[in-house]
Amino acid sequence: MKKDENQLGRVWVLMLFTLLFCLGAYFFPDRIAGYPLKRLDLLSDFSDTRSTIELMDSLRQQLAMEIDSVEVDSVAMEREQIATVGIDSTALALRDSLYCAMYAVEGADSLGSRIEDYSMGHIGLSRFFASLTQEAAQRSVRIAVLGDSFIEGDIMVGDLRSGLQRQYGGRGVGFVPIHSVAAQYRPTVSERAEGWKTWSILEDRELAYTLPGMLFTAEEEEATIHAKMSDRYPELVEASTLKVIYAQNQQTIMHLSTNTLVDTLTLPLPATEQITQMEWQGAFNEVDIRFTRAKGFQALGIVMEDATGVVVDNYSLRGHSGLSLERLDSASCAAFRQIRPYDLIILQYGLNVARDSVMNYDWYAQRMLKAIAQVKRCFPEADLLMMSVSDRSRQGEQGFETMPAVLALLHAQRKVAKRAGIPFWNLFGAMGGENSMVRYVENNWASKDYTHLGFRGGREVAKALLEALAAEKEFYDEMEKRME
Repeated sequence: MKKDENQLGRVWVLMLFTLLFCLGAYFFPDRIAGYPLKRLDLLSDFSDTRSTIELMDSLRQQLAMEIDSVEVDSVAMEREQIATVGIDSTALALRDSLYCAMYAVEGADSLGSRIEDYSMGHIGLSRFFASLTQEAAQRSVRIAVLGDSFIEGDIMVGDLRSGLQRQYGGRGVGFVPIHSVAAQYRPTVSERAEGWKTWSILEDRELAYTLPGMLFTAEEEEATIHAKMSDRYPELVEASTLKVIYAQNQQTIMHLSTNTLVDTLTLPLPATEQITQMEWQGAFNEVDIRFTRAKGFQALGIVMEDATGVVVDNYSLRGHSGLSLERLDSASCAAFRQIRPYDLIILQYGLNVARDSVMNYDWYAQRMLKAIAQVKRCFPEADLLMMSVSDRSRQGEQGFETMPAVLALLHAQRKVAKRAGIPFWNLFGAMGGENSMVRYVENNWASKDYTHLGFRGGREVAKALLEALAAEKEFYDEMEKRME
């Protein structure tokens, strides 16, 4: 009898140990060494999955119905369009009627196959398209892509740039900051710099910032920068123009060497207290610059581009939500606009806003409207295009699945675009909608954090955006013919 009691005790100890292990396994991390783990949850059958299903259904319904539910100040929007584009109210009304007749689409675009233009008269990209058609052969048509880590290292932007340059001309990588956290793996240009202190609009509230969102100050009497374009795209073999952009200088001397040539150009940089540039014409692929007597010298970066065709500048800031654009300095932007006038500014934000526990982004919408208004004030000649948040997955009971917060944020971003009266592109839909990030990871198009694209995924997104822009331009050209 005593032997049986001992066996029973061991069984109870084993069961207790098993229970403790299973409960502990619930708190294991979602990933180990980069590989996803399916969480062990003994109570999963009792969890409230119905509320998640109902939440997703509710968010889908909001996305489908929001075009009619978002209220806008049409009078204020009309005044703004008349003032900035120079089209009168009669012409705006006529364009609206033509839009309805030619391109009648009910509700939002869930596929990302077209640009949703919420400007009055649907002229949100008219200045950009007119520049592509009429002026690309005479001057640079410039595009600025503002975003977060989703585009750093020229992910997506490199393929967008190459696609536009192949069609409309232009060469070069455009703007290259003095230093970037993505410099080591940016495949379009290799870069290294020494002797600089980095300032960012995300952390600093003292300095005056413009679109790049960063400034670099020489810490010692000497500072250097080296940059070389790669052969990843044919358009990067060389460029005809080299520029050095700086914001503050007293007595700095620049020593410039290009394309590995032994000869060095030495010249003092003009003193300045505002953003300015030095420019050279030639054939450039690689540049070495040494600044002496440089302590306190403040720079933004260098530029390698052509004087005609399309230029695409990548202004990515890791961790940026887009809200800091509200603090762009008007005077700095005015000076920057004189040397880099943009025809189109693309806003790509969202990954640093979406939170699993947050389902209402009205607070973000209100702040983002102010940020967009500041961008419009600082760059009144540029058209704006807002991209939605991409798909992002979390670990669920059945594997990785779209975060409900992504749909909630997409809903808020589209409302922002409509209230601001600017074009909008549904990146989430273009990727394939819900759970598309899972497919991207399976295809090795995205990283295993189920958040960030790889370069192959960036190529797919850029292709979709190029197709959406081409379709919108075709519609714009047709409407221009009918307006004649």
